[in-house]
Amino acid sequence: MRVEEAVLASWQLAPLELLLLVLTLVVYLRGAASLRRQMPERFAPWRAWSFSAGLLVVWVASASPLDAFASFLLWVHMVQHLLLMFVAPPLLWLGAPASPMLRGLPASLVHGVVGPVLAAAGMRKFVAALTHPIVCWLAFVVTTWVWHLPALYELALRNSFWHGAEHICFLAASLLFWWPIVQPFPSKAHWPRLAIVPYLLLASMQMSILAAVFSFRDTPLYATYAEAPRISSLSALADQALAGALMWVPGSIVLLVALFAVVLDALAPPLVRRPGTFDPGRERRAMFAAWPRRKAGARFDLLAVPVLGAWLRSATFRRVVQLGLAGLAILVVADGFFGPQASGRNLAGVLPWTYWRAFVVLGLLVLGNVFCFACPFLLPRELARRLLPPGRAWPRAWQSKWFAVVLLLIYFMAYEVFGIWDSPYWTAWIVVGYFATALVVDSFFAGASFCKYVCPIGQFHFIQSMVSPFSIEVRDTDTCGSCRTRDCLVGNDEVRGCELDLYLPAKVGNLDCTFCLDCVRACPSDNIGLLARLPAAELVDTRPRASLGRLATRPDLAALALLLIAAAFVGALAMTAPFVGWQRSLASRFGFLSPRAADILLLLSGFVVLPALLVGAAGLLAQRVGRVAAPLRQVVASFVFPLVPLGFAMWAAHFLFHFVAGW
Repeated sequence: MRVEEAVLASWQLAPLELLLLVLTLVVYLRGAASLRRQMPERFAPWRAWSFSAGLLVVWVASASPLDAFASFLLWVHMVQHLLLMFVAPPLLWLGAPASPMLRGLPASLVHGVVGPVLAAAGMRKFVAALTHPIVCWLAFVVTTWVWHLPALYELALRNSFWHGAEHICFLAASLLFWWPIVQPFPSKAHWPRLAIVPYLLLASMQMSILAAVFSFRDTPLYATYAEAPRISSLSALADQALAGALMWVPGSIVLLVALFAVVLDALAPPLVRRPGTFDPGRERRAMFAAWPRRKAGARFDLLAVPVLGAWLRSATFRRVVQLGLAGLAILVVADGFFGPQASGRNLAGVLPWTYWRAFVVLGLLVLGNVFCFACPFLLPRELARRLLPPGRAWPRAWQSKWFAVVLLLIYFMAYEVFGIWDSPYWTAWIVVGYFATALVVDSFFAGASFCKYVCPIGQFHFIQSMVSPFSIEVRDTDTCGSCRTRDCLVGNDEVRGCELDLYLPAKVGNLDCTFCLDCVRACPSDNIGLLARLPAAELVDTRPRASLGRLATRPDLAALALLLIAAAFVGALAMTAPFVGWQRSLASRFGFLSPRAADILLLLSGFVVLPALLVGAAGLLAQRVGRVAAPLRQVVASFVFPLVPLGFAMWAAHFLFHFVAGW
C-alpha cells in the first residue's frame, strides 16, 4: 500500500465521538446566533469560528491518521498532544461557550435541570475552586508529567481504552490551564491579570524541562518506539529528539504569544485615539512639557575637545564608523557560512566572541555606550525610513523591558547549553537575524523601537553604561527654560531629535541612551554636551527620569539588571571544573537527565531562581527587620541597582580574560 493510501485508510470515523462533537457544535451555534442579536459586540462571528475550529482540532487529533501513526512515531504522538493541549483549549474558550451553550439547549432542560444545578451554592464553590489558577496550573503540570512517565505512557500505547483516557485527561487538564489565561465570558478572575505572566512563564519552564528530557536523553524513553517497525528514516533516538523539539519550540511559542496577549490586555489602558496618523513629535511634546529642568553644572565636556568633539558631532563620521562595522559584519557572516567551521580559524568565531566583547567593556569603562553609537544594525532602519511611510507607535502595553529580558535569558541559555560561541555557522545566523529584526521592527514602528524594547545587546549596554564616566546632558538648564521648540526631543526640518523620548533637561544618566548625538545636532542653542560625571552615581539617584520614571517603580528594569548581574557570575562559573562536576553529578543522580538537561537546570537556577530568591529574601528582611514601609518591588529594586558595578566588574574580567588569552 502506498503512503497516500495508508494515510487515507487511517481515518477513524468513530460514530459516538463524531455525534457528540456535532451536537455540541449545533447547540453552541444555536445559542450564539440568539445572543448575537442581543449582544453583537460580545458575541461577534469570530467567536463562533473559534469554537468551531477548536472542536475540529479535537476531532483531527483523535480521528485523523495522527492517531494511527502515533504507535509507530513518537513525534506524531506528540503532535496529537500539542493539538489537544495548546491549540484546541484556547480556541474553545475564545468562543466564550458558557452562555451560548445554555442558550442553545432546550429551555425546559435549562430551567428544570441545568440551571438549578449550576445555581446551587455547592456547585458555585466547586467551580470557583476548580478554576483557581493554582489548581489549574497544578492539574496541567501533574497531568503532563504523570502521563509521560514510561509505565503510563506504555500502557496508553498498548491499550486503546487507556489511550483514550490519556487524551481526555490532557484535554480536560489543558482546558483548566487555559481558563485563567483566556478568562472566558462571563467568568471572573481570581488573580490580577498580570499575575498570569509568571503563571505562563512557570508553565513554559516546566514544559522546557520535559522537552529537554526527550531531546537530550541518549537512550529511548519508551520501549514501544524502540521496538516499533521503522516506517520512516528516523531512528528511535532521532524520533524522540524531534518529539522533544516539537514540545519545546511550538509549545513555547504558543505560551509566549499568550503571554504577550495577557500583558497587552492587562496594561493597555483605554485610550482616546487622536484622528489622523501617529505624530511622534506632538505626542512627545505633550508627554514631556511638564518635566522639571535640572542644571548639570560646569564639568569637563568631551564635545569641547578640538578635533575629537567635531568628529563626534558629525553625522557623517558616525555613518563612516557604522559602515566600517557593517563591512566587518558582512565578513563575519561570509566566513561563518562558507569558511572553516573551527571557531579559532574563523572570523565568526574570533571577532564577535574574543575581540568585540572586550572592546565593548573597555568602551563602556572609558567613555560610555560607544557600540550603539557605531551600531551597524541601524543601517537597515535608515534604509527603511527612506523607502517606507512613517511607522506606527510601538504598542503601549509593550513599552517595557520584559520582552528584552526574555530574549536575553534565551540568549544566555543558548550560549552556554549549545555553545554558539563555538559555532561560526550559528554566529553568522545571529548577525543576519539582528539585521533582519532591526529592519522589520523599525519598518513597522516609529522611533527607535528596536533599540529601546527589543535589542538584547542594547539592553546589556544600557545597564552597564550606568557605571560609565560620561553622560549626555544639558550644559545650562536656564537656556532650556527659554526654549519653546524642544528640538532636542522632537527634532526639526533638518535634524531629528531623540527617538528614545529622553527629554534632556529631565534626563538622568545613560539608561536608554544610544549616544547617537542626534539631540546635540538638533539643539538650536548648542547647549548639550558629553559631560564627565561620577561613575555609577545614577544607580542611587531616586529622581524621576525622562521616559523611564523612577527606577524603584520599574520592576522590568530591576529584572533586567538582576539577570545581567547573575549572568555575569554564572557565565564565568560555567567555565570552571566545579560547574562541570555539578552537571555530571546531577545527570548521574537523576538517570533520565542528559548532561545537557542538567546544564539547563543548573543555568536556570543560576540565572533566575537563585537571584530572585536572594533579592526577594533581602527585600522581605528589610521590610520585617528594618521596618521599611515601601512596597516589596521597590525595596528589591533598591538592592538590585547598586549591584550593577559588581556585575560589570565580572563581565569585564570575563571578557578581558578571553581577549588576553585569545591574543
